[in-house]
Amino acid sequence: MAKKDIVNKEQPVTKEAEKSNSAANFALETKEELGKVVWPSRQQLVSESAAVILMVILVSTIIYLIDQFFAWGAGKVF
Repeated sequence: MAKKDIVNKEQPVTKEAEKSNSAANFALETKEELGKVVWPSRQQLVSESAAVILMVILVSTIIYLIDQFFAWGAGKVF
């Protein structure tokens, strides 16, 4: 399709268009979208949460050890 064939016409705002932006319609569409979400099982949730917590502990321990090493080195130099 050539660019000439595409016509961009602005439509006037009607009462129906205003209704489609209402809070009730937003809540309805949100509920529909949340129904499409594939929620994790309890086992998946626990195992992935444990993995995240362990990684946070591991990385924070490594950062702490590197910080202590540099503090020790700075103490020796200065």
